[in-house]
Amino acid sequence: MKLTPKIVGLTGGIGSGKTTVANYFKDLGVPVYIADIEAKGLMKRSKVIRRKLTQLFGEKAYLGKELNKPFIANKIFNEKSLLEKMNAIVHPKVGTHFRRWLKRQDGPYVIKEAAIIFENNSYKSYDFIITVVTPKKLRLERVVKRDDSSEEKVKAIMKNQWDDDAKTKLSDFVINNLTLVDTKKQVKKTHKEILDKCQ
Repeated sequence: MKLTPKIVGLTGGIGSGKTTVANYFKDLGVPVYIADIEAKGLMKRSKVIRRKLTQLFGEKAYLGKELNKPFIANKIFNEKSLLEKMNAIVHPKVGTHFRRWLKRQDGPYVIKEAAIIFENNSYKSYDFIITVVTPKKLRLERVVKRDDSSEEKVKAIMKNQWDDDAKTKLSDFVINNLTLVDTKKQVKKTHKEILDKCQ
């Protein structure tokens, strides 16, 4: 009988370097599911999601087949409740997609990288949780540069996320992402510890 791999949640605030850490785990042969990328794919492919998002945001929600990201980001920025409504449409579909993906995986554990494990109270459904932490100032600089966004918009996203202290208290592992060399070492150490716990 095939054993279901343990599910390890990988989270951290915006700009903390979750994807970098996820890729280091991937390099070690761990199956990785990036919820944000899968959500974007589903928003493009799923007719149900498309219909519901168009009902929520109006006809401008999509430009052809693509989600009209600047339009939606602006709407959410001006009306916070829209983010919760959008998440309520997209997250259950991502959850179903993840469970199907999990059935096809082998190995002792998988990584599910998701930004809001604590904020949406889903942290209880993971076997272990890794939180990536980086100083706020550095995160702000990274995201402004990466997304070509304003400081104001990035700070608004940060406000909707738990702070690092609250997250680390509920995490099994913490990775401090300051330099890539050191982060890689921490990933290797964490990988070994998770494998020991999976025995």
